[in-house]
Order: sequence, then structure tokens, then C-alpha cells
Amino acid sequence: MIIGVLKETQKGDNRVSITPKIAQQLIEKGFEIRVEENAGVNSSYKNSDYSKSGAGISSKEDLFKNADVLIKINPFDNKELKGLKKGQIIIAQLFHKSHPKDMKIISKQGATAFSMDAIPRISRAQDMDVLSSQNNLAGYKAVIKGAYEMTKIFPLMMTAAGTISPARVLVYGVGVAGLQAIATAKRLGAIVEATDIRSETKEQAESLGAKFILVDNKGEESEGGYAKEASTDYAQRQKEAVDKSLFKADLVITTAMIPGRQSPVLITEEQLENMQNGAVIIDLAAAQGGNCELSKMNKTVIKHGVKIIGTTIAPESVSTNASDLYAKNTFNYIVHLTEGHTFKWDLEEAITNDTLIVLNGEIRQNGKS
Repeated sequence: MIIGVLKETQKGDNRVSITPKIAQQLIEKGFEIRVEENAGVNSSYKNSDYSKSGAGISSKEDLFKNADVLIKINPFDNKELKGLKKGQIIIAQLFHKSHPKDMKIISKQGATAFSMDAIPRISRAQDMDVLSSQNNLAGYKAVIKGAYEMTKIFPLMMTAAGTISPARVLVYGVGVAGLQAIATAKRLGAIVEATDIRSETKEQAESLGAKFILVDNKGEESEGGYAKEASTDYAQRQKEAVDKSLFKADLVITTAMIPGRQSPVLITEEQLENMQNGAVIIDLAAAQGGNCELSKMNKTVIKHGVKIIGTTIAPESVSTNASDLYAKNTFNYIVHLTEGHTFKWDLEEAITNDTLIVLNGEIRQNGKS
């Protein structure tokens, strides 16, 4: 079986889905690995590194023509989808519920698609969970990016000319990215507040030094360890509870994502009008629609004096570490899906069932045929 590793085409993303080390491990499992030319160069992996691992270097055209499986990190673009062959298998973060048109193209091509962002949050899938591994880096880099974009410093500073007050940071979503954002902002000296639909995250946020903004979440239990979509009533109560902190914040980091679904809008344009002039929002959920109403993926929008940066962030900007983690997740996932070097197609098994979005041209609804 030939596995083709594609170069990322999304603007600003320097990662690669398979590193030379993981390529070698897959070859040892019996797979043939071909890597698109210069796919890893922005993650510090040269073509020669892949060649030394036993992988072949190919053109993109060759991979689409000859590979049985095509792997990348971000969703395939329109041209790539239309280049798929019948029976070809793709593995990527497809964000299928927010990209239904893409699924229809895959279906029309008669291809099969696995979506890495749909990995269920269960203990035996932890070593395949790309959202967690990448979000840890994203939380860190979101704060660093925010610090660069702000016109204020983070820590309290006493000078002969007077005292500078510490920056105020608000984090929406206390998952892997949110916790890392809290920890990083605190280390830099900011006053940090956080909010999450899951009350069980209160202790985690507070253990890192953040003040948790608690909203009664009765009836809003999480699903499989992830936050679920909030009710209209809860969303309104959260807005009212958080507004006071939002309007004082210098930096807001939003991380709220629901696997396989559109991201919830947590900050409306009306709220932006009341935020501090010069405030910065780093929206890590932009790829799935964004937590801020005005977020645009990979764009900076300035509205009502607030700078809104929509991004998947930041794993891309620490691409070597991010690629290493993503590749390990992908290796574990491929090993799980296969026996020897062929796919098992165990549709009764939870990880396979949840992540298999299109099977031989048939779109599977919510992971089920």
C-alpha cells in the first residue's frame, strides 16, 4: 500500500503530517511512503531526511495518480478534492460538519475519507488525539501572539516614572488549549480569568491561578469529555456573566470548539462595541466558523477599535514540534485502522466508526451509515 504525504497548502501552515522518523516506522510496518517534494522543509525536514528514512520523493501529480492513501493536516482544497480517484483514501482534519460541500465532492469522486478531528475522546484514543496534541501548542502560542499584537505589556512593572498595571487576559474554554493559555499568561504576569460551560474545569483553571467565571450549567453536561453545544438560555447567561470581564480585557483568547460542528459564537459585534480600544482577540476556533462573530480565518479584522485575529494558530508557528506530535498521532491512528498493511474496515469499532466520514463515495451521517 502506497501512502502519499502531501505538502500543506493552507496559508501560513508550515507543518507536515508525517516526519522522517514516522515515515521510517511506517515503512517498517510494510507501507510504501512517498512524500511530496519539499513537504517538510518548513518544519526543518529536508527531502534528504525523508530519503534516508526510506521514503520516496514524488511530485504532487504522482501522489494523486499512484497513492492508495493521501495524508495531510488541513482540509483538502477544491482542486485537490476534484483530483481524487475512485477508491482512494484520504486522512486529514476535514471538519466535515462545517464543510458539507467538501464531503459531497469526495462522495462524487467515489473516494473514502477519514477525519482526524473526529477522534473520540476515549482513553484508548488518547495517543491519536490530534486536537489535544496541537491545542497544547496552540494555547501557548496564542498568548505569545497576543502579547506581540497588544500595545501593553503583561506584568506589573514599577518604574521611576510610575507603575504599569498588569494586563488582563480572558480565556474562553478551559480545555487543553485554554489551560495552556492560562498557564502561559500567568507566567508572563497577567491577571487571568477564564470561563467554560463545564463546571468541572473550574478547579483546573484555578489551580493555574485564573479566576473562574462560574455560570450555572444545569442541564449543560459535556459529551465525551468535550463541551457540547450550549442551549440558548445558557449562552445568554454566560454572556451576561462574562461581559464585565470581557469589557475590561486587554487580550481575549477563545478556544471553544465542538468536534465536527460549527464553533459557537461567544462574542458578538454588539459586545465588541463595549470592549476596550486596542484590545486583541485571538480566535483559535476560526477554522470552524469562529467564536467571535467577526472572525475571518487567517485574517486580521479591526472593528470598533478591537483587533480580531482568526487562526487555527499556532501549531504552525512551532512547526517542528507540532509536526512531531501530529505525525505520532497519525502513526498510531494508521496502526489502529490497519492489520499488517491493509485496512481492517471494522465499522463496529468506535474510533473507526466516528472518524470514517465517507466510505467509497457514501457519506455516513454522524459516523453511521
